[in-house]
Amino acid sequence: MRPASTVPAPALEPRARRRITAEILIVLGLSLGQSGVYAIVRLADKMTQGPLAGQTTTLNPVLAQSPFFDLLYQLLGIFFSLMPVALVLFLLTEPGKSAFRRIGFTFSRPVRDFGLGVGLAAVIGAGTLGVYAAGRALGITTALIPAALDTYWWTLPVLILSALRHAVLEEVIVVGYLFTRLRALGWGVPAMILTSALIRASYHLYQGIGPGIGNFVMGLIFGYVYYKIRRVMPLVIAHALVDIAGFVGFALFGSAIGIGD
Repeated sequence: MRPASTVPAPALEPRARRRITAEILIVLGLSLGQSGVYAIVRLADKMTQGPLAGQTTTLNPVLAQSPFFDLLYQLLGIFFSLMPVALVLFLLTEPGKSAFRRIGFTFSRPVRDFGLGVGLAAVIGAGTLGVYAAGRALGITTALIPAALDTYWWTLPVLILSALRHAVLEEVIVVGYLFTRLRALGWGVPAMILTSALIRASYHLYQGIGPGIGNFVMGLIFGYVYYKIRRVMPLVIAHALVDIAGFVGFALFGSAIGIGD
């Protein structure tokens, strides 16, 4: 894999810089930046209630007692949470420049993307379990319940869709979009990778300090990979595989996989 071009972006006029900066803040305020603020507040709230080790975080909760309305709420939540992705793809689209191609969110290299995605998923998955176990042992991570949905015919498909939602939302916005816009502002590669990783860590803090640290490391790895290949698709694949394994694995095998204890 060859590194992305290191040719600096053309200098922007002050007005254009202010516009891009405002755009970034608005996009993050409507999506993962907002989630990060809420996650920090929720972490502070949990820490006032007692030790994190004695608390539980549910990632995919039941949303209604009725199976029909639970399914409806789940699907609506997945659909509308992807609107920021549609927004950034719209914002990145320019005459003659497809937003999908600009950030590598295409199926043009399926074998290479899937191979890299599987490799990243293996590394991140193993690291996630290690960080979770360490966090629980140190008392800085809540017990995670990846899936608490009742068992219906639609449970597994919804969990898979939820995993895909998280993968697309996070990688397209906090990597593909953010790197593109920060590069236009003249940011250096280390600063872009660090900022992306910090944002990723922030919106996972509601799970505890351990997941924040683990996702920060994941952000550094994903940011570096994106810098090298300028394709977000392998990151989406890796993220989706990790979440599918966690959500569906827990739903099928429960506490036997060692999560949520």
